[in-house]
Amino acid sequence: MTRFLFWLALAFLVLFAIRSKLRGLQDRARRAQQQQPQQPTHPFAQAGRRVEELPDAEQMLCCAHCGVYYPASENVPAKGHNYCSHAHATV
Repeated sequence: MTRFLFWLALAFLVLFAIRSKLRGLQDRARRAQQQQPQQPTHPFAQAGRRVEELPDAEQMLCCAHCGVYYPASENVPAKGHNYCSHAHATV
């Protein structure tokens, strides 16, 4: 019985030590994150470009065959409908 209590107490101490170590690592990571300056959230701002320099958004069209949306510059007009590829236009 004494041996069982010894191993139980040892397991408890090991788990307590691991938990304390993990909590300390979390606290350090949280403090380091708070000390860093806030990064811009806009992807163009992160790349060093100003938000005013955003390219104009291209109109998206829906393929009459498969329903996929694609840029208008890739449009294949046929039979009065818009298609995403020549294969869909000929079906």
